[in-house]
Amino acid sequence: MTYQVRPASRSQAKPLIGIYSESGCGKTYSALLLARGYAGPDGRIIMIETESGRGEAYADPIEYPEIGGYDVISMRDNFSPAEYGKAITAAEQAKPDALVIDSASHEWEGAGGVLAMAAANQAANKKGPIVWQQPKLSHQREFMLRFMQTSIPLVILNVRAKYPMKQTVVNGKKDWARSEILEPKQADDILFEMFVHGWIDEQHRFHMTKCTAKALEPVFGNKQPLSVATGQKLQEWASGEKKEPGKPIADADWQSWTKRMDEAGTPENLKEIGGQISAVSSAYDQPSKEKLNAYYSDRMQTLKGAQNG
Repeated sequence: MTYQVRPASRSQAKPLIGIYSESGCGKTYSALLLARGYAGPDGRIIMIETESGRGEAYADPIEYPEIGGYDVISMRDNFSPAEYGKAITAAEQAKPDALVIDSASHEWEGAGGVLAMAAANQAANKKGPIVWQQPKLSHQREFMLRFMQTSIPLVILNVRAKYPMKQTVVNGKKDWARSEILEPKQADDILFEMFVHGWIDEQHRFHMTKCTAKALEPVFGNKQPLSVATGQKLQEWASGEKKEPGKPIADADWQSWTKRMDEAGTPENLKEIGGQISAVSSAYDQPSKEKLNAYYSDRMQTLKGAQNG
């Protein structure tokens, strides 16, 4: 192999994003919004889905137009590092713009995962370092190196987390209390490999705990929910291109779009109009996009209610 020296380029730094939280805080929805913003309205998102189908809850593009649909690779029964590696390879062959792994915790604590591999070694009367040697090597080579070196432009790892119990001393007596530090259910070092990582609270706000590049701090660091706009800003950073800021929507455009949405007779018709809005939305500023999206969502709910009624 011949090596060449070239100027460093930010576009070569593929973002790896780690999101962790307790169940019910919105990891899946947040990751999909981030992926959609990064991939764009016509980009392809693939999810490696390990949650018995729960990751497909947001698949309907009519119900969730902000996500716009995505593809899945379902993993069931065996969550070994090797199986994750195979799933990542399958995703790469489909050439997506973004990959969501939901969840990465199964690779560590699920059936066939790293902890199960170590337990099987103990059951086979293996002792000492040999118990963990092969499971950790497999974890590094077949899971971590695979998503770190993938050709997919954006990888988002969703990880389950918990507040573990810790031993405390109160008035000279030992007791147990819930820790105030949220800990991901994965290997201790996995988050160190992320470009950006953080946890999500019960109000779906993202609390950044690591950011490799200072220029990304304003994108993730304001303790707000992750959104399509967050993904768009991440993509702008990754491409190294500075885009012109959008402008407020003109009254004539607003009236035109709302009139067309009002005249849409079915959810399918409205979805087509939504796609047309997405195609030109980069010209509008964020408040205008949110205003159009709110109108669209209200209209969609009305049409779906009439259809079901």
